Amino acid sequence: MERLLIIGANGQLGQDCRRLFSPSLEVKCVDLPDIDITDLGSVAAQVAAFQPDAVVNCAAWTAVDKAESNEEICARVNALGPANIARALAEAGGGAVLVHISTDYVFDGSKPLFEPYVEDDPPNPVSAYGRTKLAGERPVLEYAKGAVLRTAWLYGETGANFLRIMLRLALRTPAAPIRVVDDQWGSPTWSGSLARQIQALLGRFTPGLYHATSQGHCTWCRLADRFLECAGVDHEVVPIATADYPTPARRPANSILDNRNLRALGIDVMPNWEDDLVAFARRVAPRWIEELRA
Repeated sequence: MERLLIIGANGQLGQDCRRLFSPSLEVKCVDLPDIDITDLGSVAAQVAAFQPDAVVNCAAWTAVDKAESNEEICARVNALGPANIARALAEAGGGAVLVHISTDYVFDGSKPLFEPYVEDDPPNPVSAYGRTKLAGERPVLEYAKGAVLRTAWLYGETGANFLRIMLRLALRTPAAPIRVVDDQWGSPTWSGSLARQIQALLGRFTPGLYHATSQGHCTWCRLADRFLECAGVDHEVVPIATADYPTPARRPANSILDNRNLRALGIDVMPNWEDDLVAFARRVAPRWIEELRA
């Protein structure tokens, strides 16, 4: 593999993929307005111009709550978009492999707590976001060289994410407690580690469906508390129930995924969530604190 096309390259995961792959491959990074994945012609033009050996699609509508009142628009990005990419590659000859990112939200979270979801568990999304992401998996898996990686609780260095929000709240009102949901469980995953997992899959590519999250699990409350502790910021995190923090979209109570298929191939490189969080905090927290205080 020599030529890699990264779609959605300006996003959190896309930027990590750009940094990881650029030294060793010829990489073309595209995002709006240079590509519109809801437009087959736009995708086909990029594929024809670059003729990639592999495509990583990081583009998605990720505003979970807004999707509840904008499901049709969300579906154009999350369902039609991947279908257009798979179709464009097939019509170009089907030589390129395709890696597409999906989500734990394809499950309803009703599995007994601490029993992780495996790849062949039946999906049952309970949100517009989850429904549209599930619909986007199908055309990728139908493509002869397509792979779907489901991840969860993704955070990274750029853009708005849960950890940066927690840090902003702690710095803005250090004496005020931060109320955080403590009855939803998942595996916090650094986008940089997910990029390395994509690299491992591309190095031993096998089409199919994969779960790709960090090892271990915690609640949002534990994640917030541990990150702020690692950042060295005074804080008080107060656990609350999901019912105490109503949102338009329903969140799964159990979002724990098992990377079974990656392990079977011998290419599961995802670390423990807490080890990754400590490393991430050391790398990012001082810069974020400076930016937020400014």
